Amino acid sequence: MRARSICTVSAAATAPAVLHLSLVVGAPLRDTDGERLGRVEDLLVRLDDPGYPPITGFLVLVARRRSFLPAELVEDIGPNGVVLRKAKLDLRRFERRPGEVLLGHDVLDHQLINVDGARLVRANEIELARVEGWWRVVGVDTGPRGGVRRLLPRPLGRRVAPGTFLDWASIEPFVGHVPSVRLRVPHPKLAKLHPAQIADLVEAASHREGEEIMQAVRGADAEREADVFEELDEQHQVEFIRERADAEVAAVIGRMAPDDAADLLAELEDERRERVLMALPAAKRVKVRALLGYDPALAGGLMSTDFICLYRHATAAEALERVRRADVPAELLTTIFVMDSHRQLEGSVALATIVRAAPDASLLELAGPGRPSLRADADFEEVARLMADFNLTAAAVVDDDQQMIGVITVDDVLETMLPKGWRRRFGLLGDE
Repeated sequence: MRARSICTVSAAATAPAVLHLSLVVGAPLRDTDGERLGRVEDLLVRLDDPGYPPITGFLVLVARRRSFLPAELVEDIGPNGVVLRKAKLDLRRFERRPGEVLLGHDVLDHQLINVDGARLVRANEIELARVEGWWRVVGVDTGPRGGVRRLLPRPLGRRVAPGTFLDWASIEPFVGHVPSVRLRVPHPKLAKLHPAQIADLVEAASHREGEEIMQAVRGADAEREADVFEELDEQHQVEFIRERADAEVAAVIGRMAPDDAADLLAELEDERRERVLMALPAAKRVKVRALLGYDPALAGGLMSTDFICLYRHATAAEALERVRRADVPAELLTTIFVMDSHRQLEGSVALATIVRAAPDASLLELAGPGRPSLRADADFEEVARLMADFNLTAAAVVDDDQQMIGVITVDDVLETMLPKGWRRRFGLLGDE
């Protein structure tokens, strides 16, 4: 998504003038009389506060010494240099404080997350503007103009007009490479994205960047981290658990759906797989171990053991109450299955049908004709054909006694049908 006008960050009638970072870095440091004292090396901001981050300080070179200049000692910033507020220069030795980021060193030329577009972009230029009385970071230019401007001599670079840039409000920078052990820049904007979109970003990023995304998600919501793991391809799943302790791996797998958990465990070497299995809660371990016994290419390997199957005489009201109480993912609750007194599958009812029915209507009355089901050894073609023939979003898998042991949903079928790398959307990497 392209940037909104930076009028949104100011009450002024017209948008504030944009200042390119590349024209400030390397510019002179001047006193109140305009005399040159040194050179501006970089600009500092703090990214752990919401909104458009203000410039909090400067890294300057004066008399061959790199020093920190607080923002409160500066009168103004411009392409002709940084002007001091006072004639007297009070420089401090530069030491990066927790939460501080050098715009030129840490952000410029690095990949960023465009949250609105759910894609990675490269910061070819960083745009500043005077907002609410001081200079702030307002956007990132990901187009070619920013790169061209920086290649040209400074006088010519000033003539390159700013292009359309991304509003900083839609940007989340990577800062895991910043050398400060106490630096913990949060990633609140990632919360706007669906787990599948976050997985796309992880797969498109470098390992370091992907690990930073996963750490940010884990720190904010452990359940969400498990959702992202479910969306990752097998290669990246293994990559991001390889260096984790068995207990940490078990914690992630324990929050995943049983079928996804089994798929991930199947990628581990036998010895480690058993250690992780033993670290799982007993109920989850039983489900996952059972799924590991099936061929992943057959119905048993595609199914989930999370479903609701009720006796035929249960009423619509009782079924809805069971749905409310069930610890089953919503996508697995589109269909409620019906069994007879011997626990044999007798049919199924769409959840929408139950919602619309009279509260005292029995599930047997509501169940559609026929009882389509699959055996655990059914191949993929049989699974797809049955679901297409009966127009099913969820298909029951039964054992030799016709008792239900699992359910296959339409997304399981689609994922199997699509080629490898299908989730890597075209254009995820690169410029807007």
